[in-house]
Amino acid sequence: MTDIAAKIDAIGKPAWIGLVVVGFILFWPVGLAILAYLFWSGRMGCGRKFGMDEMRRARGRWYNPQEWGNGGSSGNRAFDDYRAETLKRLEEEQKEFFEFLERLRQAKDKAEFDQFMADRNRRSGGTEGPDSPPRY
Repeated sequence: MTDIAAKIDAIGKPAWIGLVVVGFILFWPVGLAILAYLFWSGRMGCGRKFGMDEMRRARGRWYNPQEWGNGGSSGNRAFDDYRAETLKRLEEEQKEFFEFLERLRQAKDKAEFDQFMADRNRRSGGTEGPDSPPRY
């Protein structure tokens, strides 16, 4: 098995990908087995073989999603104050924007309802007003 894998490795990743595709076409468990072998052996760039852990460590806390927005200090007080002020301003703008959108939706709904009532009154002969009960 290792000599076959070595021959395919000499061709490169496209050969492995093609083998997986052919395996799925012929009989899906074969394709799944080949795919599992590729991930388990590290041939497709997964796991420690290709230094992914070292790369994650090298990126440090700047790229750590758990630390985003938790108010952690950057070590520069002026920047921390600026960031806090900016985030507060952005949150207020977001709140105002969502309130604007709600008012816009309400106005659109009211306009559509008024149009519906006007069309209905025109069809029924205009005998009903907006405050009169509906006829059945």
